[in-house]
Amino acid sequence: MSSKSVKCDLLVIGSGAAGMAAALKAASEGHSVIVAEKSQWLGGTTAISGGWAWVPGNKQGVAQGDTRHEIETYIRALAKDCYKAEMVDTFLDEVPEAIDWLERDTDVEFVYPEMAPDYQMDAPGAKPSGRAISGKVVDARTLGENRLRLRPYLDTYTVFGYMPEVGPDIAQFLHANQSLKSFAYVSKKLLKTWVETVLCRRSFDRTNGNSLMVRMVSSAAKLGIRMWTETPVTKILQSESGVVTGAVLGGVHAGTVEARLGVVIAAGGYSSDAALRAEYWGHDPHGDNHFTPTVGHDGDNVRLAAPLGGHVDTDVHEPAAWAPVTVFTGLRGQQRIFPHLRAFGLPGLIAVNRKGERFANESSSYHDFGMAMIQENAGQDETFGYIIADSKAMNKYGIGYAKPWPIPQGYFKKTGFLHKADTVEELARKIGVDAAGLKKTLSEFNSGAAKGEDPKFNRGSNWFHHFKGDMEHQPNPNLEPLDKGPYYAAKIEMGDLGAYSGLAVDRHSQVLDDDNQPIPGLFAAGSAAVSIFGGGYPGYGANIGPALVFGYTIGRDAEILASLRSESATPTVLEEV
Repeated sequence: MSSKSVKCDLLVIGSGAAGMAAALKAASEGHSVIVAEKSQWLGGTTAISGGWAWVPGNKQGVAQGDTRHEIETYIRALAKDCYKAEMVDTFLDEVPEAIDWLERDTDVEFVYPEMAPDYQMDAPGAKPSGRAISGKVVDARTLGENRLRLRPYLDTYTVFGYMPEVGPDIAQFLHANQSLKSFAYVSKKLLKTWVETVLCRRSFDRTNGNSLMVRMVSSAAKLGIRMWTETPVTKILQSESGVVTGAVLGGVHAGTVEARLGVVIAAGGYSSDAALRAEYWGHDPHGDNHFTPTVGHDGDNVRLAAPLGGHVDTDVHEPAAWAPVTVFTGLRGQQRIFPHLRAFGLPGLIAVNRKGERFANESSSYHDFGMAMIQENAGQDETFGYIIADSKAMNKYGIGYAKPWPIPQGYFKKTGFLHKADTVEELARKIGVDAAGLKKTLSEFNSGAAKGEDPKFNRGSNWFHHFKGDMEHQPNPNLEPLDKGPYYAAKIEMGDLGAYSGLAVDRHSQVLDDDNQPIPGLFAAGSAAVSIFGGGYPGYGANIGPALVFGYTIGRDAEILASLRSESATPTVLEEV
């Protein structure tokens, strides 16, 4: 190891939303900050995400009459017996200040959409808008020399290189093969993307999570924050009295960092670590029944904190934010993953199990659908299902990564993403699903769908369902019979958008030891820390919202917390802040 030694006030591990929020706020207070990112890219999983932030109590929600009581009622309904009152209270207390500060004192700009429904609109306290916000589109050239250091989009989730935004933008893409106006809109977006990519290696306009991270990295550069990529943290250091004093780094900036105010673990969760999944996730006992599209979630949070007494808080009724995915093989032989976050809520698509039966409401959130998928496959060696579509739906919408007419289907079939057959019986045989069961399912579903009804699961019955479907389709934005061959299928398996059972923390985001006492100078936020929602997924941006807010409070309070302790101070004193 290099003998290089560097000093700073705050060391942040990870460069996603949580880490950058902590870094930005601390730097704005005049503190020197180092962000250590183990990958070659800045931005973490946030950069490939939708970029939404679920932050109830923001200015839009307040103006619309949203109340603290309604928000708490809704979160409590989703968290069930795992409601974390102190953490939820802190989150809601800090939302207005954190979001206002980001908009006022950094380059971050948010869009406040007219419609962004909570994911469980039938739960008490749910709202159709005012809680979820998203990053505003940005020109990445504002990053200067850092432009190509930002993590690129997840390519399977783009439309030929362009990343559509949820809302009016993606609606245009949805209708590009049905409307000349939409076709012209999409053509302009794609042409601009391709030209800029060819000439400058990457398109300039950045959307979704990429736009949020462009703005955060831009702000960090202006504040003089040192952002070190290809620099993994291998060990966190403590003084003899147990105060965290810094860390040992490897990679490009190998050496030791002395951090006066402490260390922030914001390096993601453990979704990619098979051994940790096997330990904490019931559906994956051998670590081979799960596929994650997250990046960098390798369990560093657990490994770095464990020697200091840090531990995983399992008081959540679901240990991760679930998302069904299709796993397929690229033409170069590499494994590729497509997360299905909205596709099969569209008319003419359903999801079935190995018996050919529907097992969940396809228009529910990916998290709620994932819970149903795990339950449906309980006791089986493999957790899977299939998305089924007929030719009408395939030509109009496609199936996720498999694009609709007029895009040729050859590539999607060759990679194993898409399966096709002329009849329902033939498709069932190809994918190993019970043919009689699938025929019966389609007959029952089609009968109701023709009338815009779903008696079995009540699909298409609320604002969130409709928002996830095709708002222009009648009589129901989520329902259409599957009755015209050929028929298509895509296999879905279990994935996630980040672990919910992360490091145990207190309301100041201080990591707790085995006695549930704060480890002085050690913080965790984002997917590295336990979710404040107890296993529920309230709405768009349920991961990024708390990441931004608690990252902000860490950066704001690190100096105060440090001033309250000395080499002989007891950790309980910190709770008085």
